[in-house]
Amino acid sequence: MSLRHALLGLLSNGPGSGYDLLGAFKSTLSNVWPATQSQVYTELTRLADADLIRVAEEGPRGRKTYEITADGGEELRHWLLGVDPDGYRRNDILLRVFLLGAVEPDEAREFMRRRAEIARIRNAQFTAMDEATDWDDDTLSVYGRLTLEWGKRFTRMQAEWSEWAAEQIAAAASGERADS
Repeated sequence: MSLRHALLGLLSNGPGSGYDLLGAFKSTLSNVWPATQSQVYTELTRLADADLIRVAEEGPRGRKTYEITADGGEELRHWLLGVDPDGYRRNDILLRVFLLGAVEPDEAREFMRRRAEIARIRNAQFTAMDEATDWDDDTLSVYGRLTLEWGKRFTRMQAEWSEWAAEQIAAAASGERADS
């Protein structure tokens, strides 16, 4: 996913300033695609230069409110429906798991236990966020809730898999065959 498409998607729901868009990232997208202030403002300039967005209004202190253009809407649509996601081609956790044979089995098991704990903490955060959000029927609520639910389910799976992996490592270290 690119920051470009995330910004176009947010602007497809209505005009917003860089400040508004950064707030949306912090409150909704940070769990999926984090972005810094400088990244957001740099990309807004690029999008405007490419005529994918335009300044809808200028306010005090140089505040600009942007809106998506027809070309921006087409770019977003093409990316959403015409470009296949690359999925999980890079995953630094799985790369580390693949290389855990380079450390002692106790260290490898501790790594997996820590991964399980981190996943449980993230799951609790997602659950609390879900319970604290006043969901309604607008587009951001519907699709935001779908995204949050994915995070909850994914972190539950991560915790379960990490615990299973720690058991597999323990069994291998003791020369036993672990159950699946």
